[in-house]
Amino acid sequence: MPEAMKHGEAGAKVRVKVWDVWVRALHWSMVALIGLSWWSAETGRMDLHLTSGYIILALLLFRLAWGLVGSDTARFGRFLRSPLAALGHLRHLFRREPDTELGHNAAGGWMVLLLLAVLLLQAVSGLFADDFIFTRGPLAARAPGWLSDWMTFIHIRNFNLILALAGLHILAVLLYALAKRQDLVRPMVTGVKRLPASWAGEPPRLGSPVLAVLLLGLAAALVWALSTLG
Repeated sequence: MPEAMKHGEAGAKVRVKVWDVWVRALHWSMVALIGLSWWSAETGRMDLHLTSGYIILALLLFRLAWGLVGSDTARFGRFLRSPLAALGHLRHLFRREPDTELGHNAAGGWMVLLLLAVLLLQAVSGLFADDFIFTRGPLAARAPGWLSDWMTFIHIRNFNLILALAGLHILAVLLYALAKRQDLVRPMVTGVKRLPASWAGEPPRLGSPVLAVLLLGLAAALVWALSTLG
């Protein structure tokens, strides 16, 4: 059971481990890698751009697998709720209330899914992209010309959507901090949430580290194999 943190009777909290190290490391790694991918493309460092893209794809494949067999709070089946539930949650966005969610809330779960989808589209389209100047994705030569051209177009335009969704995500985190007094950043750093002392649930089950390493290794091996096809 979670350990209580006493801050006076009215402010008593319990510490609950909600995010495993894999989800947290992937989250912050993705932030850094998106920045690296943008910078390397802008400065013409395309070998670095490709490497960054391969790492992103491997992490995304791992995250998809971890979302099926990993920790409770990482599983899609645990945090994805109906769109109506997400809209209902957003109606209370400016209501100040204690945070009682173990993982993603109803709206946050859909944001996670959208971000994963656009990032996966970016990484996969990059495998087929060909700018005919600096670099070519490893699958571009094996795809019909029309498909490579379409994927190149998607790869360029989709990045704007990634930026828009990332900005919306940051805005939501700020709104939760200012309007609801809920800190969503600290738990993604420490893995621990401070829930009201009245919370009487069970801590989420954390996934096996051995399974996580195995899945990450398989994802990396698959991406490496794809990278050698060019």
